[in-house]
Amino acid sequence: MTFSASDVRFERTRALQEIDRITTSLHDIVRVQLRRRGVVVGLSGGIDSSVVAALCARAFGAERVLGLYMNEAESSEDTVRLARLVGDHLGVPTVDEPLSPLLAAAGCYARRDAAIQRLVPEYGADWRCKVVLPSVVETERLRVFLLIVQSPHGDEIRLRMPPDVYAEVIAATSFKQRMRKMLEYFHADRLGYAVGGTPNLLEYDQGFFVKNGDGAADVKPIAHLYKTQVYQLAELLGIPDEIRLRPPTTDTYSLPQSQEEFYFSLPYDRMDACLYARDHDVPLAQVGEALGLSEAQVERVFRDIDAKRAAARYLHAPPLLVT
Repeated sequence: MTFSASDVRFERTRALQEIDRITTSLHDIVRVQLRRRGVVVGLSGGIDSSVVAALCARAFGAERVLGLYMNEAESSEDTVRLARLVGDHLGVPTVDEPLSPLLAAAGCYARRDAAIQRLVPEYGADWRCKVVLPSVVETERLRVFLLIVQSPHGDEIRLRMPPDVYAEVIAATSFKQRMRKMLEYFHADRLGYAVGGTPNLLEYDQGFFVKNGDGAADVKPIAHLYKTQVYQLAELLGIPDEIRLRPPTTDTYSLPQSQEEFYFSLPYDRMDACLYARDHDVPLAQVGEALGLSEAQVERVFRDIDAKRAAARYLHAPPLLVT
């Protein structure tokens, strides 16, 4: 058996069938099992939330899908613009929920900045930052998260993050995902709607979400789909080209940041292929040949997949009872 990165892709007929299957399942889950009238979706301008909103609009009609714009002070201008683009394109009702006042009141920015100031005392509100992780493909050494900060004059500082600083920065930043989910459930409760989750298979499997933040939802329509497949469905669903052609970003920190540099080892299409190969016992040599990697690099990616799956067990776990 030969292996190709295209193995994760749908044939066109199969992709169309998958759209029909998901919309039918959504109707059963939301209307019959959950007894809700529609779905709330947070619109980020990214491919995943756009596809989820489009699928829900097909399942219930655009009038029964509420799109939320939940931008904050550190959201990119593209996020704001593209979120509105998809909301207008789908014709769904939308609500603006500016997030910055809530985040400031909860201490999101202040708590994060205080943690960063333990490494960079001069860091302030006019600085910018992001957190990155060195690629597992490029090194065998233990990878340590790096903090990158940029001064108002454009000077950049890169520092290794001690575990306590890293944990505090991530904990403070997670207010963003949890506040968004709080607002989604407010609107869901007032309307009798369900909350739609937007993780794809790569994110769901590898734990690229915040527990009780973007990981919380009543239904997750694309959590079984590789991101490659999500892009295929986006084209068939008519999602605007500008959204489909935009590289995936986290849009969490004030400096631009790709998902690859923050969490994943490779661009999403190659990560999809590695995840597929790991689950289907494809030999290392075949994976390496298909992706232009050495066997040692593929093995490191596989180990990273396994490690992230182990860490994600906590994120997936429901509240546990002692009886």
